[in-house]
Amino acid sequence: MTLIFPLFFLVALLYSLVGFGGGSSYIALLTLFDIPYETIPKIALMCNIIVVTSGALHFYRKGFLKWQLIWPFVVSSVPFAFIGGLIPVSKQLFYLLLGTSLVIAGSQLLFNKSFNSLGVVKALNKPMAVVIGAVLGLLSGMVGIGGGIFLAPILLNLKWATPKQVAATASFFIFINSLFGILGQVTKSGNFIDLYSYAPLFVAVFIGGQIGSYLASGKKISHQAILTSTSVLVFFVGLRLLYKFLF
Repeated sequence: MTLIFPLFFLVALLYSLVGFGGGSSYIALLTLFDIPYETIPKIALMCNIIVVTSGALHFYRKGFLKWQLIWPFVVSSVPFAFIGGLIPVSKQLFYLLLGTSLVIAGSQLLFNKSFNSLGVVKALNKPMAVVIGAVLGLLSGMVGIGGGIFLAPILLNLKWATPKQVAATASFFIFINSLFGILGQVTKSGNFIDLYSYAPLFVAVFIGGQIGSYLASGKKISHQAILTSTSVLVFFVGLRLLYKFLF
């Protein structure tokens, strides 16, 4: 069990370099260490909040957080993240949703080559953004993924933002989804008590997140290289969960 603490620190450091919280990788690790499935979303969402808070503030101060870009996603994701956290999920359904989510997330990170691309930014399709926000919010609340690793490739592939704006938007999106997702989870379970024993994990991701945010503010870092370094774990853990569910 002690091995999980440095792993959480490393995940937080890597993901904070590009404005992500690392929820998918926390979940992947928690499933490998046989943490009770009811607690996994709360742990992952809390870690997301801790890691992306400083990153979101950093991007805001630098002027990369554009409210006209993010509000259509947030206006729908907030209520749906809370609703997702409230929904009772059986162990089987949880692992099916989680496995599918991790396979998709890992595939996006592994095969998407556009994280450092520039190109021409197109006008945001607001109705489509509202729908995307709702879907990602619901998924975030149910399984504990902040949604940033899904949102970032969508923004880049549809050319709705520059890479820096994408990182800023994903960071804030993860924060707000994780916050309302965990509120739904706690409302469903009735308390935070089951999180107390995992406090060292929160300390580990706080330190890793702070270091990552500091490094990101001073150096040019390849987003693709960092994300690829964790995508293999996310992808294959997702396959493992789906195999466990099916067989």
